[in-house]
Amino acid sequence: MELRSNQTMTALYCRLSQEDELAGESNSIHNQKQILQEYADRNGFQNSRFFVDDGYSGVTFDRPAYLEMMAEVEAGRVSTIIVKDHSRLGRNRLVVGILLEETFAQYHVRYIAINDGVDTINGIDDSIAVRDLFNEWHARDTSKKVKAVIMASARRGERIGTSAPYGYKKDKGNPKHLVPDEQTAPVVARIFELCAGGLGPDKIARILTQKQVLTPTAYAYRTRGVRHSALNLDRPYAWSGSTVAGILEHEEYIGNTINCRTYTPSFKSKKSRLNPPDKILRFEGTHEPLIDLDTWEIVQRVRQGKRRPTKLGQQDMLSGLVYCKGCGSRHYLCRCGS
Repeated sequence: MELRSNQTMTALYCRLSQEDELAGESNSIHNQKQILQEYADRNGFQNSRFFVDDGYSGVTFDRPAYLEMMAEVEAGRVSTIIVKDHSRLGRNRLVVGILLEETFAQYHVRYIAINDGVDTINGIDDSIAVRDLFNEWHARDTSKKVKAVIMASARRGERIGTSAPYGYKKDKGNPKHLVPDEQTAPVVARIFELCAGGLGPDKIARILTQKQVLTPTAYAYRTRGVRHSALNLDRPYAWSGSTVAGILEHEEYIGNTINCRTYTPSFKSKKSRLNPPDKILRFEGTHEPLIDLDTWEIVQRVRQGKRRPTKLGQQDMLSGLVYCKGCGSRHYLCRCGS
């Protein structure tokens, strides 16, 4: 097939999820690249360019390389998309169906899945829809197995989070165990100290920003190369009150492991929802605490009973901590004009 113009490209798309990686070398990115390039060269496809998503599930289409490729498609710069097998494009039959039946046709893109004998220049037969259904079933079955393994670990009290909370790092000898991070543990301790002394999250955030303390996302990026959706490299010291509030609410800082805070309602969605309290698993004394229990309890009482600052911007340091001896109600500081 001739390319429509010298400006169009042949997109060679590769995808590998963590589950696919367990299948061995046959699905590796290196193997996919080799097969795709050899096919393109052998069949005269020119201007080839690789788009690679390594570590991304096929049920989601929020993948960096896929989105980049589709932007090129919509700009009219792609003539052909080639994948090793049809499941590399995705394992969501509804989305894949729209791509084949509508999107690729709209932008005059030829689609080829080498191992499955799919080539849209010959039309789309009913077997592709059946193949899409089996690809989705495979993803659903894999998701169930992975969740079962994770839940077994969660019930044993093992950490199931993929990253260590700010203030900790993973133990080199046991990645499921947390140890204090020498650089950030003192920052966490200071945050709790300031809150116990009467300062709110916004005020604490301003102090950390003024002292040019790296935000958790900026610190993770600079030390481990980890990118987060909230990462802002232009403002690496710009702490927010919500970030501070989140730290003040995490029991990990008193040495507890908290599993199953959230859940995903569908294997097709990565958006999580909060679990009800009765489904959250709590295990005490699993690692070294950064905060003593007295400080933790003071902070939680302060956080539960705080009133917003007055119009003068003042927040009394004992707000939410003083109770009436007679009735037990919480007292607050109020200033009235004469």
